[in-house]
Amino acid sequence: MMAEEEIQADVAVEEPVVDTPAEEKPVIPGHLLFNKWDLSEVQINDPGLVRYISTQSMIVPHSCGKLAGTQFAKSHMLIVERLINKLMQTENNTGKKELTTRIVKDAFDIINQKTKKNPVEVLIDAIANAGPREETVRLKYGGINVPKSVDTAPQRRVDTALMFIARGVRQASHKKKKPVANVLADELIAAAGGDVRCFSVGKKEERERVAKSAR
Repeated sequence: MMAEEEIQADVAVEEPVVDTPAEEKPVIPGHLLFNKWDLSEVQINDPGLVRYISTQSMIVPHSCGKLAGTQFAKSHMLIVERLINKLMQTENNTGKKELTTRIVKDAFDIINQKTKKNPVEVLIDAIANAGPREETVRLKYGGINVPKSVDTAPQRRVDTALMFIARGVRQASHKKKKPVANVLADELIAAAGGDVRCFSVGKKEERERVAKSAR
């Protein structure tokens, strides 16, 4: 009996393991553009432009020229900053980034009031509708220039769409009473809806029409 008691005393009694719930890590939200717009909820509906439109979280759309010296690095720049830079490429807004940023910020507020949507998503839809999918190049055969239709690269589609939007805003606001922010908001809303009467979509249709005749 004494031997059995000693054996039982040597056996360790295992305590039941109680599963404790793991501590949930707090979800850190991304930066809101202009402290208003959440870029994480923005969706790019055109699959061909997903790699060439950046929607990274940023409060102020200003990269301080970090992407300027690298080839094709503009695709990693926030699409809102690319719009601001394109609007600066005129004789009136050259070098005035703070002024142009304020114009875009006011235009986004107007877009949200009119459409009740995220203005960055409206901008992306406008770029998708204003970028031509087909263009023409000139081939030389025996001293004769012959137009030939070619497909447009996705990055060039984004560049051309931003150029059309900026040109349309400038023409509609230069020496006009209507504020630039209202003109930009109306252009983006119309382009996002595919309205042919707006400048950017009209130019895109014109290029595609010429390319179609050169097939």
